[in-house]
Amino acid sequence: MGKGDRKTRRGKTYRGSYGNTRAHVVKPAVAGAKSTVAKPAVVKKAAAAPKKKSA
Repeated sequence: MGKGDRKTRRGKTYRGSYGNTRAHVVKPAVAGAKSTVAKPAVVKKAAAAPKKKSA
C-alpha cells in the first residue's frame, strides 16, 4: 500500500496513470451548450440484388 501499489491513489500518482482511484476532474456542463459528441446520421444502403449462380 504505497508507491508500488497500482490500486491506490498514491500508486497511480507515482506511475502517472489514471483510473477509478485517480480520475480526471470533469468540468461542470454549461447550461445551453451543445454536446460535443454528435451521433452521425444513419444511412441505409439499398439492398443489392442477390447474385445468380452460374450453372
